[in-house]
Amino acid sequence: MHIISHEHIFAEERPFLACHASSLVELADGGFLVVWFGGTRESGDDVAIWSARRGAAGGWSAPQLVAKVEESAHWNPVIFRAANGQVHLWFKVGPKIPTWRTYTAVSDDGGERWSAPVALVPGDTGGRGPVKNKPILLADGAWLAGASLETATDWDAFVDRSEDGGVTWQATPLIPLDRSRCSGNGVIQPTLWESAPGHAHMLLRGTGGRVCRSDSTDGGRTWSEIVPTDLPNNNSGLDVARLADGRLALICNPVESRARTPLSLLFSRDNGQSWPERIDLETEPGEYSYPAIIATADGGLAVTYTWQRERIVWVRLAPQSAG
Repeated sequence: MHIISHEHIFAEERPFLACHASSLVELADGGFLVVWFGGTRESGDDVAIWSARRGAAGGWSAPQLVAKVEESAHWNPVIFRAANGQVHLWFKVGPKIPTWRTYTAVSDDGGERWSAPVALVPGDTGGRGPVKNKPILLADGAWLAGASLETATDWDAFVDRSEDGGVTWQATPLIPLDRSRCSGNGVIQPTLWESAPGHAHMLLRGTGGRVCRSDSTDGGRTWSEIVPTDLPNNNSGLDVARLADGRLALICNPVESRARTPLSLLFSRDNGQSWPERIDLETEPGEYSYPAIIATADGGLAVTYTWQRERIVWVRLAPQSAG
């Protein structure tokens, strides 16, 4: 892979001071849609969900307000483009993470207009559906979303599965975690892929200094005990995309320290057992965090991430040409 575009989606003129937690999809016309949360500061009552579109020929639209359901913090928007072209949005609302409620909306025109947000699971608190990373479409047609719960002392992960195109969701039990192997609070924010029909896998953000992993052989209904991998993790978000050739691309901060730099792409040819290839996207001191990654129709990758809590960066990578 090589980088063909690396740009800020917006500059200093923006309708918010801080922004974070982006998500992206490729649109049918070859353009891209990106969403994030923005406001005065993370957890502020004025934080809302924003978006921007990139045309197939390049250039970003101005940030557009997508959702603000009440005067309370909005968090972690996630978007996913269904097979019929409809774009689904999920985001959290609430002042504190244990009080989060998940809302969802849909767009039939690539993010120009959205339906009124509604509760994903009425009455739920704590957060259902995608917590940070995109759902995946399984070979059997189900959608699988990585989810997690956070309290002051315990972090735990689970998976939500939908067999009706995101209308209803069935949550798994919390995935087993031996806390003696993961110091601190635990694990959150799974990122998922499917290596063969029914064989799903996840990597997780953890507080023990390592990326953690779990695997499923029944389409995400049950999962193996979460275990630490050899990959360092600084208790910050990560995301995975599976390329058409079977390779995995992982974007993360591959360090144990609390620093959220560097931000790097790692590649695996053995279903995540080893990650020998690396491309650094950011190496200077600062915060480069909460990345999102998707495989693109041309066999490449598209990435977004937070830059210094002030901007969202978009990166496009293309496959290496033969010869």
